[in-house]
Amino acid sequence: MGATRPGQGGPIAWPPTLLRGRPQKLRDLIRQPRSQRPQELLLVVVDASASTRRNQGLSLAKGVLAQAFDDAYRSRARLALLTASGNQPRWQHQGLKASRALQPWLDSLGAGGGTPLGQALQQAAQWLIERRKRYPAESQRLLVLTDGRLATLPTLPVFDCPGVLIDIETGPIRLGRAKALAQGLGIDYQHVEALPVV
Repeated sequence: MGATRPGQGGPIAWPPTLLRGRPQKLRDLIRQPRSQRPQELLLVVVDASASTRRNQGLSLAKGVLAQAFDDAYRSRARLALLTASGNQPRWQHQGLKASRALQPWLDSLGAGGGTPLGQALQQAAQWLIERRKRYPAESQRLLVLTDGRLATLPTLPVFDCPGVLIDIETGPIRLGRAKALAQGLGIDYQHVEALPVV
């Protein structure tokens, strides 16, 4: 899971070592370099409540998700995916390598029910803490997609990793609660309509 020790402590690379002759001293050993870049993890929390169906909010979110999944696949990042709809959040993918197999899930993603977003965010924060203990060198990032239409602002965890909340609230009447949600989480805010490619 990424570089935890410098390259000089890596395993011995025997073929190049022996091609230089029989090693006489410790410094004659050639070591294999360790990975220069730590493993990356993208944790995505998707609000798929009934309100996200309005004014193509969920359709825009799907476009963002398709791009995020493609970027994670190309960079060989691991992906965790948590949806918030109905009565409780549901894990769809937990720390596996991003793959093109996510496309059918994305195509079938629909919205409905309530908004257990506060519960989903609490679960996500706790999951990241536990994962950081297992993989301390892993580089973690957070992506939250929501329209912010919550009856009350829940108690929010503060995430100890870079992240962005994409506001998918569209239409003529906007409550604008997603910005306060991003501030409470300690992550950046962007509106989906301001993104370069939607």
